Amino acid sequence: MGKITKHNPRVKLIIGLVYKDEAVFIKARNELRKKFGRVDFEPAPIDFNYTDYYEAEMGKGLKRRFISFSKLIPIEGLYRIKLYTNRLEARFLEGACRRINIDPGYMDLAKLVLVTTKDYAHRIFLRKGIFAEITLSYRENTFSRNDWTYPDYCTKEYIGIFNQIRKLYAP
Repeated sequence: MGKITKHNPRVKLIIGLVYKDEAVFIKARNELRKKFGRVDFEPAPIDFNYTDYYEAEMGKGLKRRFISFSKLIPIEGLYRIKLYTNRLEARFLEGACRRINIDPGYMDLAKLVLVTTKDYAHRIFLRKGIFAEITLSYRENTFSRNDWTYPDYCTKEYIGIFNQIRKLYAP
């Protein structure tokens, strides 16, 4: 039988956003700040051209941004954050189409975890229709991909962002 050890219950909240309209991003970011506190890292937007998954709904010319928050969060509340971001996305609907996609997750010293409403073989059910996956693993002083990692999350640009955020989490 394994011995239960104390685990750090607080992790670094990271939110990825895909959008076209900068004004929508700013409004969503302001709402996220109200809910989760001070943003401690926000790199410049990145062209989101790794997939056309969102184009039918959101159009072409999409951008991706990541933000992280200085206040650490309890892991067990992660599903609530995804439920909140889904409600926030709904506030920016244009007809039935989203104008922003908001993907929360967390980072600890060993991994980057994203949450989703979609089940798959590598995802673990949390609660209320929300699943989690280990998107990146931290090995040999950097984040690295898993077999299921989205192609954009494997790029040097994204990995560099996550390595910088990890330095904020574990200086």
